Amino acid sequence: MFDGLRKRVVCMWFPRLACDRVLKARPVEAPFALTLTDKNAERIYCLNAQAETLGLHRGMSFADARAFCPNLLSQPARPDLDARFLGALRRWATRYCPWVGREGEDGLVLDVTGSTHLWGGEAAMLDDMRARAERSGLTLRLGLGDTRGAAWALAHYGQTTGVLDALPVAALRLEAEVVTGLQRLGLRSIGDLKATARAPLARRFGPGVLLRLDQALGDVPEAISPGAEPPHYGVRLSFPDPIGLLPDVMSATERLLAPLCDKLKAQGAGARTLVLTLRRVDQGSQQVELRLASAMRDAGRILPLFERGLGDIDAGYGIDVMRLEATVVEALPVQQIGLSAQVQPDQLNDLITRIGTRIGLENVQRFLPADSHIPERSFIVAPAAFSAAESGWHSHRPRPLRLFPPEAISAEGARPPERFRWRRMSLTTGRATGPERIAPEWWLEDDSWRSGLRDYWKVETREGRRLWLFYTPQNPGWFVQGEFI
Repeated sequence: MFDGLRKRVVCMWFPRLACDRVLKARPVEAPFALTLTDKNAERIYCLNAQAETLGLHRGMSFADARAFCPNLLSQPARPDLDARFLGALRRWATRYCPWVGREGEDGLVLDVTGSTHLWGGEAAMLDDMRARAERSGLTLRLGLGDTRGAAWALAHYGQTTGVLDALPVAALRLEAEVVTGLQRLGLRSIGDLKATARAPLARRFGPGVLLRLDQALGDVPEAISPGAEPPHYGVRLSFPDPIGLLPDVMSATERLLAPLCDKLKAQGAGARTLVLTLRRVDQGSQQVELRLASAMRDAGRILPLFERGLGDIDAGYGIDVMRLEATVVEALPVQQIGLSAQVQPDQLNDLITRIGTRIGLENVQRFLPADSHIPERSFIVAPAAFSAAESGWHSHRPRPLRLFPPEAISAEGARPPERFRWRRMSLTTGRATGPERIAPEWWLEDDSWRSGLRDYWKVETREGRRLWLFYTPQNPGWFVQGEFI
């Protein structure tokens, strides 16, 4: 009588996942660590094998690590990118079985029941996993058991397969405080825990210890939840007869946009980049890429933005297949509509998109405020499509609309000169307001501010020019740096 297959579970643990991700792109032959700020202290988040051999460990203060290893290379950790990398590894692991889930922040769990024979047995499958991970530069430890808990224990405590009794109680995925309490009672291994009366353990440590033990032994089932695949934003349209006229292509694009935008709306998302692929009857294909200045899912607004790109398409003998895909997607939650419609931001974003299709979205830029009292550092220039307009332009003193590098003028004394020449013009001071003393930011190395203090004056000339001058008292000299419009 057939009683089912024996359940088999593999745990894939990547102990240096974060470092391996970074070093795959930029390898180094030196001790390397990633750091993360925790409770106002910078600590080691992950480190490579060379750093571990020098006695460094996770959670160690970065200052102490640099004292032990002066040549330690480091950079800030990015847990968000590590999670994305683990998601890519999860999709790769589906080559071994369809049921793959995440195990913490640095591991995967695979239900390989019934699929090991496809690889020539369990040993051959594990060898293939190790070989592929090694070729990719990933540190991988494997565990194979009848339960999820057993596979985790074997992967984290040095055995690929085997019995659990000899493993420490920490292999049951218990909290550190619970492990310490069990060890103080002399219960150091899973075998010791199995031989102990259950009722006193439950009264002292709660039901969690016995639950983890039963899960590892298979007395209590533990589900493996595979990660959900991200939604695919792509639609396709085939034609019984080829098309080639621009109105027909635009009409077909409109038919593609409607279901795509409906799917984006259902997922609470908006498209930032759309790619329209047009396949001709001669098997050639052309693409039209549309990069949007903001996340959008309104088919009526998106359709006119395709017109310029589609006008350059060579239809040849006709187009028989069109495919539209949103390749870059952002969250776009539903917003409460007020009493007055706010149409101006949408119109501005559409304008930025239209200009960006001609010169590139990165070349449409805007000024943003920066946290600095130094005039040259009080703003940044950023692409308008990838930054939001801010209303933080506040200053206790007026600032010129036009700012340029300091231009020296000939003058003496600490007060603005009565007459001076600037850009081949003879100017006469009519009114001067100031001074406003600005000190350099000592924590930054800026050659233009090494001379020290600056005393700024707003000078209104009789000729109509309204200039921003400054005087350097430590090295006497006058300069013009801006003009009020």
